Amino acid sequence: MSLTETERRVVDEIERRTDELVALAADLIRFDTTARDPSDPPRDEMALQSYLADRMRALGADIDLWEPAPDDVGHSRLTPPGLSFEGRPQLAARFRGAGRGPTLLFNGHIDTVSTEPRARWKRDPHRPDVLDGKLYGRGACDMKGGIASMVFAAELLASLGLRLTGDLVVCTVTDEESTGAGGLAAVVHGVRADAGVVTEPSAFDVWVACRGSLIPTITVPGRPGHAGVKQPHWREGGAVNAVDKAHLVMDAMRRFQEDWRAHRNHHHPYLSQGEVVLTGISSGEWAVTYPAACQLVYHVAYLPQHADEGGWGTEVRQQITDWIHRVAVSDPWLSENPPVIECAPEVPAAEVSIEEPIVRMMLTASADAGRLSKLSGLDSWHDGATFTRFGGTPAICFGPGDISVAHTINEFVPVDDLVDCAKALALVALRFCSPAEK
Repeated sequence: MSLTETERRVVDEIERRTDELVALAADLIRFDTTARDPSDPPRDEMALQSYLADRMRALGADIDLWEPAPDDVGHSRLTPPGLSFEGRPQLAARFRGAGRGPTLLFNGHIDTVSTEPRARWKRDPHRPDVLDGKLYGRGACDMKGGIASMVFAAELLASLGLRLTGDLVVCTVTDEESTGAGGLAAVVHGVRADAGVVTEPSAFDVWVACRGSLIPTITVPGRPGHAGVKQPHWREGGAVNAVDKAHLVMDAMRRFQEDWRAHRNHHHPYLSQGEVVLTGISSGEWAVTYPAACQLVYHVAYLPQHADEGGWGTEVRQQITDWIHRVAVSDPWLSENPPVIECAPEVPAAEVSIEEPIVRMMLTASADAGRLSKLSGLDSWHDGATFTRFGGTPAICFGPGDISVAHTINEFVPVDDLVDCAKALALVALRFCSPAEK
């Protein structure tokens, strides 16, 4: 597709202002917005969101900067009980259009994973550095680079006086890496659009699907006793080794995955099969004591076709319960002292139809910005699933950098990716929101 005169002016201006775009991404990296445990105090979330709000307000955007109440998201499986947003606001900046055209949403999360092991970084992860065409720093790839590209694209259109027919909403949220509660809070608050682009590091692919996941924590009971003393039978008050009993549960989870793959885990064109991964084992109170319990933590990823109408893995959860019950009733101790299964938190699977206008429009805009793109999906999860499932906003992912670099030591995003992503996003905004003038 050939560029119009206005579109050519936009992409040329983004290219000319590359240094400003890189400076914006670097500014975002300097804020410490490390993902939290629920009880952690706020870090620089308020400062970062206020910085973005001030920038976009100066270019005419209507700013909504708010701290959600815990009750806003407390009903959801995404959210740990009692989660507070104090000091962690959400931001929605609306660049209002000239008429009644469709509304487009740009979304990104500001939180990043921990910098640990800090000693293995070659440079301070919160002091951005450009070297050999790459911007280094924690969050450069996931996903402050994407946020910089989308904010800069929106700002560029506004600074050139290109008022769209429909609205362009730029929404940045907290808590994607830890719970998904920030995106949910935005949906509950009323952030919606006719389509959305989440600027996760997709390497310029258009992600139209993501897997859901639940995290079963299975507590297998034992009975403590002195490990150096011969124990009587447990029915006579003797100790029971919880770790030994946990092996029975682990075998049940292995058999569940084998059965799932063989009979229920169907092919998906853009996603890997569902899978079951043991991610944590903890047990033991004292080195010479039989452990009183053993806790197993799993990550279970499931495909959109395994989800219920709300996107949740209700059937998968029931299958796990059934397999563990089978092994429990076959063991006398576990039959009388069954394992306790808690499946929280959970994030929903989602998929956007490739017939949605934003999908083809994004593919074309990427090509016109100089990056060939293809349809794909994310085997993990992203906030777009929340906007799609709960907000009525079909949200794809498209962004700079490669997801394989996310969460790594010496994380980076190529500068050229930032520039080309900003170009593609500006083009898709012009085309989707129907500009007043071309």
